[in-house]
Amino acid sequence: MARGKKYSPEEIIPKLREAEVLMSQGTTQELAANQIGVTPTCKQHSS
Repeated sequence: MARGKKYSPEEIIPKLREAEVLMSQGTTQELAANQIGVTPTCKQHSS
């Protein structure tokens, strides 16, 4: 399966800050991820 774009630390930090602001305003993680242009991931590992 193809992987998405690799982000540099300089690109990640502003995106995380923007997501943090959005979520503090009541936005869900999924919607915040979509708004900042990343794919939300949820990996569950079975024990």
